[in-house]
Amino acid sequence: MTKQKLQWEDPDWLKQASEWIHVETDRQGLRLLGPIEQPHVYPWSTVLRMPTTDGTLLFKATAPETIFEAALTHKLAGLRPDCLPELIAVDTARGWLLMRDGGEPLRAAIRPTRDLTPWNPVISLYAELQVELAHHVEEFIALGVPDCRLAALPAIYASLLADEASLLIDQPKGLTSAEVTALQALTPRFKQICEELAACGIPASLNQGDFHDGNTLLRDGRITFFDWGDASVTHPFVSLRTCFVSIEIALELDDYSFTPEMAALLDRYLVPWQVFASKEKLLSAYRYSKPVAAIVKAFSWHQTIMHLPPDFRVDYEWILPEVWKEFMIYEKRLAG
Repeated sequence: MTKQKLQWEDPDWLKQASEWIHVETDRQGLRLLGPIEQPHVYPWSTVLRMPTTDGTLLFKATAPETIFEAALTHKLAGLRPDCLPELIAVDTARGWLLMRDGGEPLRAAIRPTRDLTPWNPVISLYAELQVELAHHVEEFIALGVPDCRLAALPAIYASLLADEASLLIDQPKGLTSAEVTALQALTPRFKQICEELAACGIPASLNQGDFHDGNTLLRDGRITFFDWGDASVTHPFVSLRTCFVSIEIALELDDYSFTPEMAALLDRYLVPWQVFASKEKLLSAYRYSKPVAAIVKAFSWHQTIMHLPPDFRVDYEWILPEVWKEFMIYEKRLAG
C-alpha cells in the first residue's frame, strides 16, 4: 500500500515555498545560481537547499505542532547571533525560515575518527548559552515553546500514561501490562524526583530537545546550534540525554554507557553552572535529571507522533514505549 504524500511533496506547496524564497532573496539582493533542491523530507519538517551569489542558503518548514520553531529561532538569533543560524528571512505564521548554510555537522568531525575532542568547545558554549537563556524562559513560553518545567512535569507524566493507545500495551515493541502498572505506581515517585531536582537550585532554561552531533554545525571555527523544533522550557540538564545518546552511536557503545570521555564532557558542561551550585550538587542534579529527561523526551515524541497520519505513525510509534522503558531504567538506578 502506497503511503499518502506529505504536504512538503505537494507541487502547490513547493511552488509557494519557491516563490517566497525568490521574493526574499531578491529583497536581499541575492540571485539563485541553480535549482532549489529538497535534501530532507520528514513528516514533521522539510529542508530545501539552494546556491546563491552569496553562498548556499537553507529553507526550513515545520509542521503545525512545532510552528513555534521559526519565532524561537528568530528570537534566539537576536539574543545570540554568534551561535545561531544567520537568518535571511522568517515567516512565523507559516513556520518558515531562510538562512545561510552553517557548515558541516559536528558528526563529520566525530564519527570518522571517533575522537570526541571537537565536542569540547561545543558543549561548553551550549552550557553558557543555556545559562544566559534562563533569563528569557517566559518569553520562550509566550512564543509557544512547550512548558516542561519541573512543576508541570508530574501532570504531563500522568497525561502521557493516560493515553493508553500510545503505549502499545502487550503489543510487539510496546509496554507490557505489568510495565504500565509499574509506571502508574511510580507517579508519586516521579513527583518526588522532580522536587528533589528542583531543590538543587538550577533555574529552568531552554532545552534544544535534539542536541546531537547532526544539529550542531561547524564552519571556519563558528559553532551554530540548528534545529529548535523539539525545544522545551525545562531543567537544562535534560539536554544532555540526546547529546550522550549521539556519542553512544558515534562510538558504537552499548546503550546507557558512560565512558571517561563522556564524564570529561559532563565536567565541561557543568563549569558555567557552578554560579548556582557546587560541582557535587550539580552532579547530583545530573543524576536526578536522567529520568526527568526521559519524560520530557516522551512528551516531545508524543506531540509529534500523535499528529502524524496513521500510515506514518506506525513507523515511529515504537519510540514512546522505548522512552518509557528508559525512564524505568534510570528511576531504578536512582533508587538503587
